[in-house]
Amino acid sequence: METEKDRAKDQARAQLDSIREMVKALKDAEEANDDEAREEAEQTIQEDPLSVQVRSGWHNPGEKASNEEFEILLCTGGPAVRIIGELDEHNEPERAKIEFQDWFTSWMDYPLDSEEEEDVLTYCRSFYFGD
Repeated sequence: METEKDRAKDQARAQLDSIREMVKALKDAEEANDDEAREEAEQTIQEDPLSVQVRSGWHNPGEKASNEEFEILLCTGGPAVRIIGELDEHNEPERAKIEFQDWFTSWMDYPLDSEEEEDVLTYCRSFYFGD
């Protein structure tokens, strides 16, 4: 069981490293005012995940529900990695964390330092979570 956890955690690390590379390319393009490189970096991020989903919280029948949470699925199977987080009132990510799992194991949090968390949020903010 420990090797499965290690394998899943290693996959989460690989996904985080990839996210950080994509975000660095985006930030570098923005700092250089290079529209072509920025568009390429944005497209790379947009094409990266397997799926992007949102869900709402509890509400009364007939009321319009607003999106409150999101999930970005990065890879599936054994191991699987996803980003989950909360949306603000403008459908913008305000919190995000990486989770990983392997076959027949529960989702576990991948620890992020403040710089990694900011890069993950920047990555997440590249997606549209509105209606």
